[in-house]
Amino acid sequence: MVVPWKTVCAVVLVLLGAGSAWQFQDWRYGRQLAEQARQHAETLNELTQAATTAQQVEQGKRLALEQRLAASEQTHFRKMTDAQRDQDRLRDRLATSDLRLSVLLDATDTAKGCGMPATAGAGGVDHAAVRARLDPAHAQRIIAITDTGDRGLIALQACQDYVRELQR
Repeated sequence: MVVPWKTVCAVVLVLLGAGSAWQFQDWRYGRQLAEQARQHAETLNELTQAATTAQQVEQGKRLALEQRLAASEQTHFRKMTDAQRDQDRLRDRLATSDLRLSVLLDATDTAKGCGMPATAGAGGVDHAAVRARLDPAHAQRIIAITDTGDRGLIALQACQDYVRELQR
């Protein structure tokens, strides 16, 4: 059997050309893929650094907010404690008769049937004002009501301060 050497050589040359072209493409695409992988890694690194920086900024803001809220809470607690101490002192003074509550009466209002003289007593400090003393039990109830009101106002102010701090 006769082997056509020209055909065999042509086939071998074609195979070698195809193989070398394949190898060339592999090298070229390998370099391109490596470059893309490097750029991708750099991009991911930049994104990670940006995210880390943003996270640190947000943590700083959060820490500052927590510190402001803690200071506000301390102020609120101090005001609440001071109000409680003042109310307790006032309640004690009322209970020991060291202090008496009185109210001003309208001496000109005779329609209600309590016409009282408009002259001040010798020891009074109100200039011609008519005053009536309150029963100590009623005075205690009034003080309790004002205490609740004071606490409510302090709590409202604390809530408003909290909202203001959150909105900053």
